[in-house]
Amino acid sequence: MLDEIDAVDWGSIPGHPDWYEPDRAARGLRALSEAGNLVQAAEAGSQLGGGGIVHGHSAAVFPAAVVAAPLLLDIAQRGHPAAKATALGLLDEALSCYPHAGYTRVVDPDGTAVPICCAIAHHVRARTDFLVGLGKRGKSLLADAAVHWRFEIRECVTDGSDTAAFGILAGCLSGGVHAAEMHVAGAITVLNELTLEYPPTEGSLEACLRVIARHPGELPPRAMLFPAECGDRVH
Repeated sequence: MLDEIDAVDWGSIPGHPDWYEPDRAARGLRALSEAGNLVQAAEAGSQLGGGGIVHGHSAAVFPAAVVAAPLLLDIAQRGHPAAKATALGLLDEALSCYPHAGYTRVVDPDGTAVPICCAIAHHVRARTDFLVGLGKRGKSLLADAAVHWRFEIRECVTDGSDTAAFGILAGCLSGGVHAAEMHVAGAITVLNELTLEYPPTEGSLEACLRVIARHPGELPPRAMLFPAECGDRVH
């Protein structure tokens, strides 16, 4: 675990210079991974929550929280119970905090500029089985992550003046009309109105969205959709 933490160049991760303290991120994660009691876990949490991955007093989250998310989940799985509770609390806090202007996104390996909250939620969903096994605490974190959904378009067909978009839905898209940002080859287009036409069935992530007043040609396969409100989050 320490090798994984030390392998990250925390100083190279962008963050507001007046708030982000990369040394706190590195020290806090090291300390939390080695914590063996409540006091040590609390001290590590104060490092991470006081400028390392979030700044709790100002409710700000930094891009470093995305890099830290899988490490915090590892600590939650392997660490002391006090470290587990601290790690899960920090993840929940990171999901609810707002990023500073100019530091609102991280770039996926495929080049997609994902809102910080959506990127953290993606890491959380990757540990669904583990979190479900924790009971209420883990399920609560998954529910908080679910609202930061993402949808990958696989195929589109015309449906009257609208488009039916078939693809893979991660997270939970509620009923009603939503706005989304669509990512294609580094460009972002806002889709003002879409609805969930067919939700995934149990054991599947396949779903269908109705994109209102859009032609299939405007919605290419492999385009990624995220909640527009997540893209608008700013401290």
